[in-house]
Amino acid sequence: MTTEQTTAPSRTGVAVVADGLGQTVRGGRRVLDDISLTVAPGELVAIIGVSGAGKTTLLETLAGVRRPAAGTVAYDGSAAPGAVGFVPQDDIIHRELPLARTLHHAARLRLPSGTGSAEASRRVAEVLADLRLSERADVPVGRLSGGERKRASIAVELLTRPGVFFLDEPTSGLDPAIAVELLRVLRTLADAGTTVVLTTHQVTDVDRCDRVVVLTREGRLAYAGTPATAREFFGLRSLAEVHLRLDEESDPAGWPERFAAYRAADPADATVDPDATGPSPAGNAQDPTDDPGPTDDLGGTARRVGRWRQWLVLAARNAEIVARNRLTLAILLGSPLMVLGMFALLFRPGAFDPADPRPTVTVMILFWIAFGGFFFGLTYGLLQICTELPILRRERLAGVRLLPYLLAKVAVLLPLLALVDLALLGVLRGMDRLPPVDGGDFAALYATLLLSSAAALALGLLCSAAVSDAAQATLMLPMLCFPQVLFVGAILPVPAMAAGGRWLSYAMSNRWAFEGLGHTAGVERLWRDGGSPLGPPLLQTYGDSFSRPVWVDWLVLGGFALLFLAATWAVLVRREARGAS
Repeated sequence: MTTEQTTAPSRTGVAVVADGLGQTVRGGRRVLDDISLTVAPGELVAIIGVSGAGKTTLLETLAGVRRPAAGTVAYDGSAAPGAVGFVPQDDIIHRELPLARTLHHAARLRLPSGTGSAEASRRVAEVLADLRLSERADVPVGRLSGGERKRASIAVELLTRPGVFFLDEPTSGLDPAIAVELLRVLRTLADAGTTVVLTTHQVTDVDRCDRVVVLTREGRLAYAGTPATAREFFGLRSLAEVHLRLDEESDPAGWPERFAAYRAADPADATVDPDATGPSPAGNAQDPTDDPGPTDDLGGTARRVGRWRQWLVLAARNAEIVARNRLTLAILLGSPLMVLGMFALLFRPGAFDPADPRPTVTVMILFWIAFGGFFFGLTYGLLQICTELPILRRERLAGVRLLPYLLAKVAVLLPLLALVDLALLGVLRGMDRLPPVDGGDFAALYATLLLSSAAALALGLLCSAAVSDAAQATLMLPMLCFPQVLFVGAILPVPAMAAGGRWLSYAMSNRWAFEGLGHTAGVERLWRDGGSPLGPPLLQTYGDSFSRPVWVDWLVLGGFALLFLAATWAVLVRREARGAS
């Protein structure tokens, strides 16, 4: 061990005490078994073991990301909620924004309520300087090198000055020189008083650590102590051979039993007395967002960021991401324009002319307008959550609530939908593809279309929350669209459907948009009094589909939007609970 490591300043970090930890996965398979260890304040500790030994599971359990199936995890009495930082293996941060902007938004979400924008910017500048990233502040995260992105991911957690820091495979996939530099940064953090616990496949990382935790393939504790005594314990010149030495043991309980005897004979190296730290429960929290908040610089408990501020910050970040991602913005605005162009080529003018009505054409025009609003909303929402689920999980650990998160999505996407819906109706009206309605009726048509888009947006968010990646969400698109075509009542009127189809049509939000547009457009009057021989028979086939007041259709569409948003929230809560367990 180097002189720098042995002469670290007085440590003020957080002690972590694990007692009898056990963890299982689906199917009841045990992945951690009776893990007891203590990480002292300000230590740099590495967890090693072969693939599948449970390193990440142990790290997540120590950090409170997973609930232990057995045993407890505790932090010392000085650790306040918000004092724990967790950096997953992947670089889970938005890549569209410049690094400084990414960290600024993270600071506004994580720093105590009442922290101003100037103070957040100052804290960002400090963290960038600490991690030697100041010169890269204006570079988009996606254009940073692998080592720089890893440090950027660490910077997110350092904004709140955590007392204990957990990192999963921080050097994985990095160039050796970059990995050494990152370990030097972590060594500096530990020397400054932050407790640092990391997992690693690179056994060479261990030499810079104060202690090493070795897990067997069965998820049991084979050793916990200094790297120097670990070499003596396993009889090795280098810990690079530790995995081979573990595999040579024919009895799975051999090394754990030897270590238990070794610890009983010389506890000073392997662990410290858990009672000496005055631990406070940490690993059994039902929801990390239930914590009251981080501590301020004076040691007092600071108020956590409220829902209103979270919504403002998240909405601002979403808007900035959309604005900076030109491809996404082009798709969001360009696809409706393309659909509008096709509508203009497809629909002939004058279909709603009372002197020459075309009832079947009016049905198709109204249906495709309704479906256009549905399609816009669905596609806007379908990729919004599944593509950033890892980011959401990480921010939930930092206290971000689900309701502000969802409403921030709506706050950015709904105005875009309002713009494209207005453009759709305005252009079609200017080209004589709509009925000659007055301003009030045009506003009613617009309200119906916008509510249809809002309901479809909420449905898209629900489906996005239910799947795991963009490919699955894309596959859902035709399955969601086909029922909204077949069971709306345009191709086959609802009264003419079989009983099953009629019942299913009630669940189609597009049906209510189609019928609301038809009522406002006055198709009943047009078909009955227009003089077309097709009008009365067609009107009789549709029954009372277009006779209900349009506000009823608005209530149904609004109800769909609220129902889908509530279901999205419930799905995310369920996914979080399953992940934590």
